[in-house]
Amino acid sequence: MATQLNNVFRTSILKHKIQSETPLKTTIRTTRFQVINATSSARQLIESGTVRPILPKDASTAINSEGFVLLDVRPTWEREKARVAGSLHVPMFVEDTDNSPITLLKKWVHFGYIGLWTGQYLTTLNSEFLSQVENAIPGKEAKLLVACGEGLRSMTAASKLYNGGYKNLGWLAGGFNRSKNNDFPAVEGKEKLQHATVWGCFLHIPSVAHIIKGC
Repeated sequence: MATQLNNVFRTSILKHKIQSETPLKTTIRTTRFQVINATSSARQLIESGTVRPILPKDASTAINSEGFVLLDVRPTWEREKARVAGSLHVPMFVEDTDNSPITLLKKWVHFGYIGLWTGQYLTTLNSEFLSQVENAIPGKEAKLLVACGEGLRSMTAASKLYNGGYKNLGWLAGGFNRSKNNDFPAVEGKEKLQHATVWGCFLHIPSVAHIIKGC
């Protein structure tokens, strides 16, 4: 398990480092470091066992036998392609609808580099993420299994949830992309769950899109 986790961590962070170089990079540092810091904090929580890593093949058991609630933090357009029936959805990132000149420039850059080929939107951190989870599951003692495409966004979400008072947290190691056809028996949508995040995970922070293939 430790080797598998190290491989997951190494893949996610390495791909982030290699693929996050885009135009206007001087404007993105603050938010990018916020995300990186949250991810680093989550990794420490996972490695210490404070947040429990759960492989996709073990997720159904955790949900059905241990009482975990599956929390899908992917953006809406990914979830619409494929989703686990009965899962809770609160996105960690949402579409950036700001139409200020700088945001329009960011959208133009994003479309040329990413959106044209993938259909992904320019996104920003969901400032209401924690409050939306609290509204859906007010009891902080609840068991939450946090999941995304390949694990990076869910690491950020797990860190935020932990700091917000949720202490019984699981992390879907490697995300839905590492799942097999029978790992989740009830899947809705037109695509296979492991293919819903094609081209990797696109982490679009408020300044400029960052491609993180592996989130």
